[in-house]
Amino acid sequence: MNKSISIGNKNISEDSPVFIIAELSANHLQKFDNAVRLIKEAKSAGADAVKLQTYTPDTITLNCDNKYFQIKQGTIWDGTTLYKLYQKAYTPWEWQPKLKNIAEEEGLICFSSPFDKSAVDFLEKMNVLAYKIASFEITDIPFVEYVASKRKPVIISTGIAKLGDIQEALNACRKVGNNNVILLKCTSEYPSPLEDINLRTIPNMKDTFSVLTGISDHTLGQTVSLGAVALGAKIVEKHFTLRRSNGGPDSTFSMEPEEFSHMVKSIRDMEKALGSVSYELTEKQIKSREHSRSLFVVKDMKTGEVFTEDNVKSIRPGFGLKTKYIDDIIGKKARRNIEKGTPLRWELIG
Repeated sequence: MNKSISIGNKNISEDSPVFIIAELSANHLQKFDNAVRLIKEAKSAGADAVKLQTYTPDTITLNCDNKYFQIKQGTIWDGTTLYKLYQKAYTPWEWQPKLKNIAEEEGLICFSSPFDKSAVDFLEKMNVLAYKIASFEITDIPFVEYVASKRKPVIISTGIAKLGDIQEALNACRKVGNNNVILLKCTSEYPSPLEDINLRTIPNMKDTFSVLTGISDHTLGQTVSLGAVALGAKIVEKHFTLRRSNGGPDSTFSMEPEEFSHMVKSIRDMEKALGSVSYELTEKQIKSREHSRSLFVVKDMKTGEVFTEDNVKSIRPGFGLKTKYIDDIIGKKARRNIEKGTPLRWELIG
């Protein structure tokens, strides 16, 4: 397992902060100014990176409306064809170098999901720092191998993948000497119902494939992303929109800036809470131990009087002997007069 993968100035490892990606997808509504606003809002919301998608309708499908190209899988896009959907959804290629520059000026990493070799070649000229393999491309092994051959970090979504598909994709990357691979647990339903997420797959995926893991989250809200982080996800990817009410192919399962900002803060809070494996006490916890239970004399006693369960008890605070010694003390005698409320100490016991 490659335990540390760098994308630009960001390091992704078991010990690093979660790498948070705002997926722009089609939420620019094919208006360049919207794309620029999305990037700037993503920066304000706390994202580490923005992700584009690099395809045209002709590089991803055919302009054909026979039954094979109709969308009818019970999705939010049913009733149109693949070609018509991608006409509305694609990001013009001439924008992408400009958008990358704008993102970098904002201090964000900008990379993309290519969908064919020509897109990879285009992105190589842009000198992107990483690649994302979308869920529906994970089974295109020659394509995965071509992406990996560029020797840049590869993030792979597993939304439609069976166990064997994931292994084949990883084998393709490793075949060309690329071990900088991160797998994202993903559910390719839009939006994804909670009962189909199966977050416990994340640590299993890490152990099974010896990779860093993350989540590509298509649910509504932040619950799933936070749960993923708690289970070890080192990347969180969420679709990002200016306003869901603006519409667009992905709007219904995208986060608005205020929501994204709240999610980022919650993730950073979660990271603080996760901390590390530790049984050490903080200074405040050590101080709090003063209020734990210990053995106290609870009635006035005279020299030679026998300690009993009536005059020695386990109570708060914790300034007396540990309660585990009670059986060693009962039946012994007091060495001197002892006032009620005195913490029991060995020197008081005959």
